[in-house]
Amino acid sequence: MNLPLHFGLLGTLEAGLIALLVGLLVYTLWHRLCRWAQWSMGHAIGWSCVIAVIVSAGIDAWKLFYMGMMRLESPLYARLFLASIHDPNELGSRVVLEVAGALGGVALGWMIFSSRSGEKNATHD
Repeated sequence: MNLPLHFGLLGTLEAGLIALLVGLLVYTLWHRLCRWAQWSMGHAIGWSCVIAVIVSAGIDAWKLFYMGMMRLESPLYARLFLASIHDPNELGSRVVLEVAGALGGVALGWMIFSSRSGEKNATHD
């Protein structure tokens, strides 16, 4: 995310909460777009999940993938790469919580908006 977060577990939880808010915001925008275009809510849920995960966990997930796939044989290259990561000790758990937070935000948005539409349909029947 490239935000100045705390180190350790607190920074990981902060990243997860930010991802939750990103997922909620992205679902809100896609929900409005799908209602306007008369698409199914499956489009809103699917695209919201994809975009929220890319926005919230994209950079950290790429760094985790790169660190696992590239051969950092030289101590200099390893040190330079690790210096570019905010908290290399918590990178894996931060990626997991960012993905879970983004998907949880989309699910929370779906629950909020589906309960509102259910109330509107119940009053019109």
